[in-house]
Amino acid sequence: MTHHSVIVAGLVLLTAGCGHKAPEGTPAPQVRGPGVDSLWALAEGAFNGGRYGQAQRLFEQASPLIANADPRYLQLHFFQGEILLDQGNQLQAVREFRRVADERPDGPLAPDALLRAADAYADLWRRAELDPTYGETARGVYQEVTSRYDGTRAAARAAVQLAGLAEKFADKEYKSALFYFKYKAYESAILLFRSVIANYPRATVVPDALERLVRSYQALGYVEDIKETCAYILQYHADLTGPRRFCPVAAATPGSGGPP
Repeated sequence: MTHHSVIVAGLVLLTAGCGHKAPEGTPAPQVRGPGVDSLWALAEGAFNGGRYGQAQRLFEQASPLIANADPRYLQLHFFQGEILLDQGNQLQAVREFRRVADERPDGPLAPDALLRAADAYADLWRRAELDPTYGETARGVYQEVTSRYDGTRAAARAAVQLAGLAEKFADKEYKSALFYFKYKAYESAILLFRSVIANYPRATVVPDALERLVRSYQALGYVEDIKETCAYILQYHADLTGPRRFCPVAAATPGSGGPP
């Protein structure tokens, strides 16, 4: 810096310190915020530490600075999806996760992003007795994960989640069947019990569904249906304390073994 520059700088500081305006034409000092790398490190640290509110604010600051070609672009949307899901904003979270999965379906984040989109839908169907629309959507997305990303960790977890959803769907349908059974509307009950057994054969409610199916047939005097159902019970649910105890001895003989 020249001697003249030092004097000018000193005058600017002096006038600023005395409450006077700087001479006209003097450029205003620029206050620089943290760069994108610093913001990203802070945001990621806050996220990993479970400080989601702070992480959200930092990611929002970093977002305009991250180009689409930047590897952090999709990571940003994935993190935002996780934060929104934690905050109970499931549908907004779905949009973030689907963006990651759909914009780069062959990317490393795509399987987990699609899985988390399904998790968000499943989270909206917490009770079996409620409208199952979101549960059905979750099932479709989980199936998409297993078909598109077979062999991945995400696909394996999606399969587990599908089994859990199957339990809820079976329970919902079984409770509807029980309603008809309770009021002796046996024909309607039979249709639903058969649906539970055929569509969700591994569900925990199936033994009870079989028991009440046999009792419904007995109430209506459907002898052939009793024989067919009891043959199925003998093959797949032979425990003497299970639904087999409602089968007549003559009916509980091996048959076709197919679903009732």
